[in-house]
Amino acid sequence: MKNFLSQLNDTEYSEAISNKLDTPEKLIQLLLKRVHPKNVEVIIDILKHSIMPSISSELNSATDVLFEQLKKNPKDIFEKSIQTKIEKLIFERFEKDKKIVIQKTEDISKLVLLMEEYFNEAIFSSGNGSKKVLNIKEKIEKIDVANGGVESLTNLQKELVVAAASIEQEIKNVTNKLENGKSKVEELEEKITSLENELNKEKQENKKDFLTQVLTRKAFNEELIKIENSYSRLKTQYAIIFFDIDHFKKVNDTYGHECGDVILSTFGKILDKSIREVDLVARYGGEEFIAAIHFNLDRELLQFLKRVKTIVTENNFIYKDKKLKITFSAGVTIRDKYPTYDIALQKADTLLYKAKESGRNKILLDNGMEL
Repeated sequence: MKNFLSQLNDTEYSEAISNKLDTPEKLIQLLLKRVHPKNVEVIIDILKHSIMPSISSELNSATDVLFEQLKKNPKDIFEKSIQTKIEKLIFERFEKDKKIVIQKTEDISKLVLLMEEYFNEAIFSSGNGSKKVLNIKEKIEKIDVANGGVESLTNLQKELVVAAASIEQEIKNVTNKLENGKSKVEELEEKITSLENELNKEKQENKKDFLTQVLTRKAFNEELIKIENSYSRLKTQYAIIFFDIDHFKKVNDTYGHECGDVILSTFGKILDKSIREVDLVARYGGEEFIAAIHFNLDRELLQFLKRVKTIVTENNFIYKDKKLKITFSAGVTIRDKYPTYDIALQKADTLLYKAKESGRNKILLDNGMEL
C-alpha cells in the first residue's frame, strides 16, 4: 500500500493521508478525479487554435515549439511555467491582430485627410476673380458719363474682360481640382472595397482548421445553429457523424507528427469533397472529425458512409516514399430520433466509442446497423 501511495501526485497524496484512504477500494474515487489524457490532448488542440492569429498571417515559431512539447508530454500543460507561456502567446496574438487592423486602416485615414484638403482648396480658390469684379463695380459707380466718362467706360470694358478671363480660369482650376478629388474618392472607394473583401476573406479563412482546411469546432457549432433552425421549422432531416482515425497515435509514434499531419490533412480533404454545400464537416479535435449530413432517404445516408469508407480503406495515404493503409471508426445518429441536438451528439460519440472498443474499422448507426 505504501508503494502505491508513493505513485500519487502531491495533491492526491495529501488528500489520501488526510482522509485516511488506506485501501485500494477507498482510493478508487480519488483516482477517478484524474483527467483522461485524451481530454488533455483535445484541450491542447483547442488552445493552439485560440493562439493562432485570426487576422495576421504572421506565425510565431514559439507557438510551434511549445505545442510540439505539449504533444509529446500533454501533462506539462498543468505546469505553472507552461501556463504562463500560453498566457503570453495569447496576449501576443491579440497584439498582432490589432497591429494588422491599424495598418489596414491607416491608408483610409490618409485619403480622408487628403480629400478634405482638396475640397477646401477648391472652395476658397475662386476669390481673386470676385475681388476684381468688386473693384470694377466701385469704379463704375464713380464714373460721370456726362463729363467725358466714355473713355473711362472703355477702360472698364477692358478690365471686365480681364476679370472675366480670370474668373473663367479659376473656374477651370476648381473644376480640375474637383475632378481630381472625384478620382481620389473613387480610389478611396476601391481601397475600402478591397479592404472589406480582404477582411471578409480573412474571416472566412479563420473559420477553417489550419491543417485540414475543414471547419473548426467553433465554426461548426456556429453554422449548426442554422441547420437546427431549419430542422425546427421544416423538419429538415440530417445525421450527426463522429469519425475517428484508427491507431492514429501509433502512426505518430512510428512515422512522426509530420506524417500524422499528412494523414489528418488528407482525411479532412476526403470528407470535405464528399459532402454537399448544405452539409458541414469539421475537425472536432485531435484525430476526431464531425459531420452534419442532410438526406431524404436512408439509402442516401448509407451511400455517403460507404463512399467515404471505400475511398479511405481501398487507397493508400502517401507520406514521402511510404504508402500507409488507414482505417477509421464512426458513430452515426439521426437527428429526429432525439429531443435535442446535444443528446443526439452524445449518442453518436457513444457509438463511436463502442465501434473502437469492438475492433475498430467499422461504422455503427443508432438503428443497430454496422458497416
